[in-house]
Amino acid sequence: MNKNIAYVYILSGAALWGMIGLFVTFLYEAGFSPTQVVAIRAISASIFLLFFVFWKKREAIKIKLSDSKYFVGTGVISIVFFNWCMFEAIKETSISVSSVLLYTAPAFVMIFSRFLFKELFTIRKILALLITFIGCILVIGLFQNTNESVTIYGLLVGLGSGFFYALYSIFGKFALIKYSSVTVTTYTFVFAAIAITPFSGLWHVGTIFTNLEVWLSIIGLGLFSTLLAFLLYTKGLESVESGRASILATVEPVVATLIGFLVFQEKLSVWQYVGIIAVIMAVFIVQEKKINHTDIKLQTLKNDI
Repeated sequence: MNKNIAYVYILSGAALWGMIGLFVTFLYEAGFSPTQVVAIRAISASIFLLFFVFWKKREAIKIKLSDSKYFVGTGVISIVFFNWCMFEAIKETSISVSSVLLYTAPAFVMIFSRFLFKELFTIRKILALLITFIGCILVIGLFQNTNESVTIYGLLVGLGSGFFYALYSIFGKFALIKYSSVTVTTYTFVFAAIAITPFSGLWHVGTIFTNLEVWLSIIGLGLFSTLLAFLLYTKGLESVESGRASILATVEPVVATLIGFLVFQEKLSVWQYVGIIAVIMAVFIVQEKKINHTDIKLQTLKNDI
């Protein structure tokens, strides 16, 4: 595949992820709670993913029952709590702020990898962590006496989204030793749907589902911001190294910020926009042109299996 086309795929997938706040906000306005929106995304994504798998890659549906533990990690511990924190942060803060707090995930991944995979902290990584920290301080308005300052609760759920999203990378690494990315993604959302639906209370808000705009938002969330985003991003990864892809994916908070500004008239201070840029810069800085020792360890383990 031509690399320029691969870049377009990755940028398109990340842009679709950046549109999540658009659909989530409409679902909030319709009357759904954050827990119900998490359930809606998990259920709709599961349906679309299962349809795709049965249509295109039926072999991807096969897993060993004993390997369910991987998807408890990716689907329940990570995706359910990551989505709940992110959707709660959107409700408590704004699309722009919640998006940039989500992008603290690479910093959490670095910390986890240090203890789990014995990856060393390099000067570049330490610098990225410092810039992420400064960026978050600016985004939440900690040193600004303005109305745009973020509450402690908004900060905690925003950072929580980054924390649990980072866990997906950790659990996902182990799942990908034995299964394809399509299989991992499909079962991640299936397990997430099974876990969150009994606690969602969706059956108490059945009348809301009679609204056509609600169904358009559900389709947008499950089909465009989940299935198509995943397919486009994964397709691009076939021709682009993961480090460069993760840099291109920083278009996600940019798109989220633009949607917040253009669609919902969200207004941030100059320093908050500086903070957003700082967090995005940290993602660029952390990408090192070196051999990923974690991937080598996992590949060795995969060969042993």
